[in-house]
Amino acid sequence: MRRVATAVRVVIALVVLAVVTATLAWAFQRRLVYLPSGAPGTPPEQLLDGGSTVRVHTEDGLELAAWYAPATALATGTTVLVLPGNAGSRAVRVPLARALSASGFDVLLLDYRGYGGNPGSATEEGLAADARAAHRHLVTERGVDPVRLVLFGESLGAAVATRLAVERPVGGLVLRSPFTSLADMAAVHYPFLPARALLRDRFPVRETVRSVTVPTIVVAGGADEIVPTAQSRAVADAAGAPYVEVPEARHNDSELGHGPQVVDAVRQVSG
Repeated sequence: MRRVATAVRVVIALVVLAVVTATLAWAFQRRLVYLPSGAPGTPPEQLLDGGSTVRVHTEDGLELAAWYAPATALATGTTVLVLPGNAGSRAVRVPLARALSASGFDVLLLDYRGYGGNPGSATEEGLAADARAAHRHLVTERGVDPVRLVLFGESLGAAVATRLAVERPVGGLVLRSPFTSLADMAAVHYPFLPARALLRDRFPVRETVRSVTVPTIVVAGGADEIVPTAQSRAVADAAGAPYVEVPEARHNDSELGHGPQVVDAVRQVSG
């Protein structure tokens, strides 16, 4: 009987622990999902030729700071909206902006709500609203022809870019290190949690990308330790898009962040 009673207590303790863990994960999940950084310490004028700060206004009343960089080479007439991943701020994407500008592209580096010193807190719907606001700024205020607008989404930003490409007219889409869905990523990094039942935000990239009708390219790192290359390849397959793998590149390596294969992908979808 004592053994039975001990076994029962162990089971009860494990159940309680599982319930507590799941409850905490549900309550604090967005702190695990979104990892914002503070405002950049250096203004864009000191980092980018012709760089400037612009203000992007969202449909729910937020004002977001973003950086604009004009082409520094023979202009292609194409603008690239960079929708960033889940770490750093727009300052971290300066090398990408420089590489694109040097190839003749105008560039807008967006920071989402809660990122880069911007107000608000990140959610799936909030990031989608931020992307729509950036699109509206470029098309309405700067007069960018949507056909000459390329979306560049990196990691988490690939999910945001894919949704925007379905919701608004654009000319092309580059997805760098995309995952198939947030639940699939959670299963990789938090295998002990029932992520599919707990997640508030979903980011169903593989499902959404099937509805994208513009030229699309997927770029991934062969040694990506954050987003499994199998997930990026699955997104490319779902999109019917070319898949470009940068050999031995990890998730945050410079070659994958702003290397020649990345810039060439933008060039290809821009026509």
